[in-house]
Amino acid sequence: MKTIFITGASTGLGKATAQLFQSHGWKVYATMRNTEKGEELATLENVTVMELDVTNPKQINEVVGKVIAESDVDVVFNNAGYGLAGPLEGIQDEQMVELLNTNLLGVIRVTKAFIPYFREKRGGLFIATTSLAGLIPVPFNSIYNASKTGVEGWSEGMVFELGLFNIGIKTVAPGIIKSNFRENVKIALVEDYMGGFQKGMKAMAFDSFFSTSEEIATVVLEAATDGRKQLTYVAGLDAQKHYDKRLELGREDYIAYLREQIVEKVG
Repeated sequence: MKTIFITGASTGLGKATAQLFQSHGWKVYATMRNTEKGEELATLENVTVMELDVTNPKQINEVVGKVIAESDVDVVFNNAGYGLAGPLEGIQDEQMVELLNTNLLGVIRVTKAFIPYFREKRGGLFIATTSLAGLIPVPFNSIYNASKTGVEGWSEGMVFELGLFNIGIKTVAPGIIKSNFRENVKIALVEDYMGGFQKGMKAMAFDSFFSTSEEIATVVLEAATDGRKQLTYVAGLDAQKHYDKRLELGREDYIAYLREQIVEKVG
């Protein structure tokens, strides 16, 4: 029986992924900050719910140590994270630190904790949830963009050192998911930017294309089982639509395309 370790599994994509892998016969370690939210998952066979805050290095090491002592882990899915939207001018320093601590450093910490184990067994796979925001600029999401771009760049860099020991690393980059993620996004606004912010969100939004958590979870399963060396999986029709446009236009022209719809129409 294969085993997956998941962070941020209380709701949304993390929960859907835990359920999907369990239904495919995997043993699942579903971790979350508040285990009360994992009561439904805990009723499933071969699912273990554990408390884990990815901003707490000591707890990460303790939990990982416990898991690898009792199971042979095959895949680590770094999914914990949240959104922070609004112009930089309105974002507090504590908000920036908290977001990067969770979205970027949390991924790095959990990965680092598992590397010695995967290195010793000469195998394993890390998958991280990034975002369309890690591939192209999402307006009025500069800090969130930085966190997800950071995970994409860091993952690409890790290919070389992990590859020495037959350890894989991949990212799954969804667009907007119909889940609690949208409700949990923190928004910092400055009045002068309101028009631009609203136009920016409208420019990036294609409601008819939004994916469900379950749909994106199938991409995670694909990434975990297809055996390919592919680094990034663009997930969801909305993400693919924007990413294709970016590839079509190129970096500068795509930025100009978005700017025309947003910044130059403010007022």
